[in-house]
Amino acid sequence: MAELGAYLGIGAVVGFFAGLLGIGGGIIIVSALALMFAAYGFAPQYVMHLAIGTSLAAIVLGSFSSARAHHRHGAVDWDVVRAMIPGLLAGVFIGAVAARFLPGTFLKYWFLGFTLFVTAQMVFGGLRPKPSRQLPGRAGLGALAVFIGICSSLFGGGAAAVGVPFLTWCNLSAHRAIGTVSAMGFPLSIAGTLGYAIAGWGLEGLPRWSLGFVYLPAFIGISATSMLLAPVGARLAHRLKGATLRRIFAVFLLVMAAKLAVSI
Repeated sequence: MAELGAYLGIGAVVGFFAGLLGIGGGIIIVSALALMFAAYGFAPQYVMHLAIGTSLAAIVLGSFSSARAHHRHGAVDWDVVRAMIPGLLAGVFIGAVAARFLPGTFLKYWFLGFTLFVTAQMVFGGLRPKPSRQLPGRAGLGALAVFIGICSSLFGGGAAAVGVPFLTWCNLSAHRAIGTVSAMGFPLSIAGTLGYAIAGWGLEGLPRWSLGFVYLPAFIGISATSMLLAPVGARLAHRLKGATLRRIFAVFLLVMAAKLAVSI
């Protein structure tokens, strides 16, 4: 019961901040689960694999809800989404297959590096490039999609960290860029979940109730509460100053990353 309560708590935090700040929950989920899995004595060589695979599974429902909301507001460029989905799916599966053969240490430091990149974007909004070019053709979008898919698959989320700055650079408004990347998140998270489930299938040393590299109790607990708390955060977002909150949240992420760096 204590373990399930912890997963419900993680889901509540993820859902609240996703609604409040419009961020994905991958950083929080992977950091928290990696620390918990290590504390529970899961096989050290698979702690990061399980945390990342479970994170991708846990954001499926939230990404669908976010994509639907942005679509209702007309903020999704479906032509871009359709052009990028094949590359995204290919990239995610490449990353998931590679993860099976990558040591946990590599995944840990990849995750920490990507976390620093995301927090820098949150603190220094000026890092986003100014609109200065047009969208590339289907080949260019496909190549970018493969890159985003691989990054996200090895990070447990994070498509927005690369996709939103790129689309903004290509003269999509920030609102439309965010909506378009949100629509990509749903198929990406499904593909990532399947990829990590397959990549870990049959490996010895995985905990009971795991489906490959997806730990089902954590997936269920986080999914349940994240969907409930997201609307609460969204309502509060209209009353508070977003820039200050983002900086506070960035500090929280850095603390989590530091704890992960020294504990695993």
